[in-house]
Amino acid sequence: MLEKWKRELDTELSNQMNSILRKRIEHYLDQSYGGCALRDERIATMVQDSLRHFDSERYLLSAWVIMPNHVHLLLTPFGSWSLSRIIKDMKSFTSREANKLLGRRGQFWMEDYFDRYIRDAKHFASAVAYIENNPVKAGLVKKPGKWMFGSAWFREHA
Repeated sequence: MLEKWKRELDTELSNQMNSILRKRIEHYLDQSYGGCALRDERIATMVQDSLRHFDSERYLLSAWVIMPNHVHLLLTPFGSWSLSRIIKDMKSFTSREANKLLGRRGQFWMEDYFDRYIRDAKHFASAVAYIENNPVKAGLVKKPGKWMFGSAWFREHA
């Protein structure tokens, strides 16, 4: 029983540590620290076009925003397309294309990504609001629909 409790505590502590780490990374990224290659409109446009390309084919893309140094998206995979495969393919393609545009080689994206399951309609609406308000929170625009690299802009200009 003692071993079981230790394993449970290790798992619980690990989950708490992952949550703390994720929040710290998100805060860091939201301040536009680190490499900001996505500030280059050519790269942001290419990444956005790449995300939209497979919408309604491999996944349903419900919300997204391309920030200067990271991307948020809300999607529902279709059929045999797993989230990990979708992200891997997107990162692989956009990494190659971004490096071409920048005239460089090497790693473009962080190796990992953070994902969450959407529990219900309220959580879905909250996730969309969080994603679309990211540029406002970062001080890049006053309203979500003014940031041209996100679903709010497309919804406003459709």
